Amino acid sequence: MTNTEAPFYFPGVTLLITHYNRSGSLERLLSACRERGCSFDDIVVSDDGSKPEHLGALKRLQGQYGFQLVTTPVNRGLGNNINKGQDAVKTPYTLYVQEDFVPTPAFPGHFRDALEIMKAEDKWDLITLYGYSAYPYMKPYKKGFSEKIFKPWHTNHLKFYYYGDHPHLRRSDFLKKFGRYVEGKNVDVTELTMSLSFIKNQGRGLMFDQYKALFDQVNTSQEPSTATYRQNWRERKHAAVLFMRWLYLKYKFLNLNYRLLLTNKIEHTV
Repeated sequence: MTNTEAPFYFPGVTLLITHYNRSGSLERLLSACRERGCSFDDIVVSDDGSKPEHLGALKRLQGQYGFQLVTTPVNRGLGNNINKGQDAVKTPYTLYVQEDFVPTPAFPGHFRDALEIMKAEDKWDLITLYGYSAYPYMKPYKKGFSEKIFKPWHTNHLKFYYYGDHPHLRRSDFLKKFGRYVEGKNVDVTELTMSLSFIKNQGRGLMFDQYKALFDQVNTSQEPSTATYRQNWRERKHAAVLFMRWLYLKYKFLNLNYRLLLTNKIEHTV
């Protein structure tokens, strides 16, 4: 999908997409990027051992959109999928998007702003482009972006999710600075372990203030989300469940503070 004459050509950027058994969602993402006039120096699709029918669809889409396809014979989890996908990136910057996200009409212009900021200012390692909610502690920066602030005395446990697997722009040497993603763990452990490493290694990041304006997360009955259990837990209103969740979050907050502030390294367990 490299077209230097496209309305929004982003030089130096590779679109990295992680995929697993949702080729219809992948096609929707790639089609939306083309419809928005977006072009990148490269596209890498990292597949995590999808079923044969989806691999067949990936081959068809590869011919249509011209992306690199990185595969594995068996499912190895999100950590391995991101690691091998990032290894295939050759450009200085990576736009990471999971296959069930779709860029909105607002995306191209604001992504151009994010890329300009990252190219001009070496201090930024990560620019978050989507979130289920805003990061709890932010300081306004410019062009609709705010800096994420992490302080030991902040009490909201969500501060530990400084890094997230939602769509974001990052420097392609990200793994060299913050370590590779832990493999063989579930999605939550993989994400949080990277976030702790990001904080421990003094990463700095921005987030777009209108955190749901640049992407829509689209899941269908044919290709449903694999993370709906998180929302179901949060939506339960029973008093006993709420109390148990409160206790769990207090324990989690203290445990993560201990691991982050009183230990010398990030253990690959959560």
